[in-house]
Amino acid sequence: MAAVSVAAEWQLLYNRYYRKPELYQMQWKHVDLTRNKVACAPFGGPIAAIRDDAKIVQLYSESALRKLRIFNSAGVQISETVWRNAGGRLIGMAWSDDLKLICITQDGTVYCYSFHAELIKTLSLGQDGLKHSIVECVFWGNGVVCINEAVELYCIPHFNNPSPIRLADTGLEDMPLCMAVIEPQYTMSGNVEVLLGVSDSVMVVEEDGVQQTGAEIGPIQKMVVSRNGKLIASFTHDGRLLVLSSDFSNIIFEYTCESALPPEQLAWCGMDSVLLYWDDMLLMVGPYGDPVRYLYDEPIVLIPECDGVRILSNTNMEFLQRVPDSTVSIFQIGSTQPAALLYDALDHFDRRSAKADENLRLIRSSLPGAVEACIDAASHEFDISQQRALLRSASYGQAFCSQFQRNRIRDTSRTLRVLNAVRHPDVGIPLSIQQYKLLTPSVLIGRLINAHQHLIALRISEYLGMNQEVVIMHWACNKITSSLAIPDADLLQILLDKLKLCKGISYAAVAAHADKSGRRKLAAMLVEHEPCSSKQVPLLLRIGEEVTALAKATESGDTDLVYLVLFHIWQKGPTMEFHRTIHARSLARDLFICYARCYKHEFLKNFFISTGEIQDAAFLMWKESWELAKNPMASRGSPLQGPRIKVIENVQKLFSETREHVFESKAAEEHAKLLRMQQELEVTTKQPIFVDSSISDTIRTCIVLGNHRAALKVKTEFKVSEKRWYWLKVFALATIRDWDALEKFSKEKRPPIGYRPFVEACIDADEKGEALKYIPKLSDPRERAEAYARIGMAKEAADAASQAKDNELLGRLKLTFSQNAAASSIFDTLRDRLSFQGVS
Repeated sequence: MAAVSVAAEWQLLYNRYYRKPELYQMQWKHVDLTRNKVACAPFGGPIAAIRDDAKIVQLYSESALRKLRIFNSAGVQISETVWRNAGGRLIGMAWSDDLKLICITQDGTVYCYSFHAELIKTLSLGQDGLKHSIVECVFWGNGVVCINEAVELYCIPHFNNPSPIRLADTGLEDMPLCMAVIEPQYTMSGNVEVLLGVSDSVMVVEEDGVQQTGAEIGPIQKMVVSRNGKLIASFTHDGRLLVLSSDFSNIIFEYTCESALPPEQLAWCGMDSVLLYWDDMLLMVGPYGDPVRYLYDEPIVLIPECDGVRILSNTNMEFLQRVPDSTVSIFQIGSTQPAALLYDALDHFDRRSAKADENLRLIRSSLPGAVEACIDAASHEFDISQQRALLRSASYGQAFCSQFQRNRIRDTSRTLRVLNAVRHPDVGIPLSIQQYKLLTPSVLIGRLINAHQHLIALRISEYLGMNQEVVIMHWACNKITSSLAIPDADLLQILLDKLKLCKGISYAAVAAHADKSGRRKLAAMLVEHEPCSSKQVPLLLRIGEEVTALAKATESGDTDLVYLVLFHIWQKGPTMEFHRTIHARSLARDLFICYARCYKHEFLKNFFISTGEIQDAAFLMWKESWELAKNPMASRGSPLQGPRIKVIENVQKLFSETREHVFESKAAEEHAKLLRMQQELEVTTKQPIFVDSSISDTIRTCIVLGNHRAALKVKTEFKVSEKRWYWLKVFALATIRDWDALEKFSKEKRPPIGYRPFVEACIDADEKGEALKYIPKLSDPRERAEAYARIGMAKEAADAASQAKDNELLGRLKLTFSQNAAASSIFDTLRDRLSFQGVS
């Protein structure tokens, strides 16, 4: 009897059964589909309704203001908003794939609303607005095509990247009879193709061109493209329903309707049949057999799905679909299929009848297929009691079947629990098993959280073993937005209780949303719980917690994070505050110094001065003075030497403030003085050879240039000793070979360095005659002996050596004159004489 009651509701279309179970009794009130424009999303999505401004309707007790209302599929209102948008009459309204409501007005303005009736964005089909009003819109997935009064076609290929384009010029003067689109994914070019019913043919319009096709099949008054883009159902002027291939080259089947009046709605029911709706009748036509008629005494809206059509009326929602083969095999009247016998066997078993065993024996060889059929039939059922009965039958048969997969019933039961949960009127997503598989669980979870059904989304995620972070994150952000009256501390505790359920969740992302919502204190408290420094620190900077961000960055030891905080504080706040902030943190301070030494000397100098590190600032400035000297523009004698001298003078002042750097202070002072004198010398002599030379080199250069007065001035200023002065002048005069001046200089007074430097200077200049003027004046006979030897005077060297009575000296002198036999003999004689006298 159960099978009879189930099959009695089916309708036969040729050899295929169709059923139309009721999904919901609509819970809305005072919603009349004849008075409203309605947009229904596929996959059990929401319903949007707004009073049709193209119709004259009686308002009764309702407000004159039009309201855009959004319901779930059971008619439970989710949200509403007053429609105050400009742009004229509302021409088209539809849901995109990601459940954004797209509304297009007469002037070509596109309004995009969220699931909760919040205006997200607005754009226009034309760059500067349209000159002609929009007449009709055709939506698909995430795009739309519009036609205006001038028969111009405009297209938005994807709402997520709304760049309206104008399609090729049709050349038409009159409006087409009908319009349909083939989605880009089903065209050869990858662009949308617009089909226009024109006269007795069809015009195919693309972005790049127009072509005529389908000659002599029209005029076509209504067209609709199948879900796979391969077939087109069309209604002609003479009342024929034609199903053609998408290139209009082949007529698949043809059916002549009783009326030539075009239907109000034309839709595909899966891929097996076509639905035509007139005022009170719904006609289902298939390729074979007589059509099926359904009569309605109220208006309906057809909502095509991948496996059928949802039928929305003022009072209920139904689902027209082809009955699955597994269900037919079980519930068809008089069925003797193994699945039917298995289902019947369970009934006998429950009644303790031996007929149960007899049925099982009959189908033992086909038992795995029968179990699979019961499972499949259960997955397609909307009635929970029927699901339970079929799954019990499958479980009963599985007990006698060792070859069947044991987890098949478990997986189906799990899926059905999810589907039954979302089909509940409070959720209102009446998915079939095929729709669920096509939509995927992750997308379903996304739709649930967008509808603020967080609890059921969380339970489904947990039940299916999916990541719960997405659900909890969305709940937390929504809780922050909707809980403005709850104090931050209380709300923090509420959030933490839920956030801790998911390990590894991003507290920083929730904190960022709190900051965006204007709750900066809550954001600061949330970010404290973020374990990942790379997420925590940037958000702390964003909410103005620079000091905390610097502390967290230094604790992490990540130098990149520390630099991120340093640069942020550096650019944002006053310099002195920045110095105070980093001075107490060694890692931040060291990293700043390392960076500033390479790129920002001035900032580093100010930092050292502000923190009392005078000596470091002084050394940095001293280094800076040498950097100025390396500047290609700072050539010797350049005006850039002035700033350099000033820098060194500042260095001296800084060093003078500390007792530990007296030497450095004096050195800086003398360095500045020397540079100034050298710069003056270069100016007066017009010789760029003084700057950055030593004091000795400066004196020597002055003497070489004949500027003895300047040399004396340098000597006096820098307190050069007499010995150094004599050394420098002697060799300088020898360099310029001014032997008269050298001799005169030697006679001014007894040289404090003796006459040896005079001798060496002359010998180095290869002036032996000049050297002979000074060798006799050497007081030490050893020095005289060596000097004579250097200029090759062996006898004089021997005489001087004999006076010194130095046997070792004689040996060295002998080696010097080893090539001269006579000289060697003299030195040997002297050595023998000294040895005889006992001189060592």
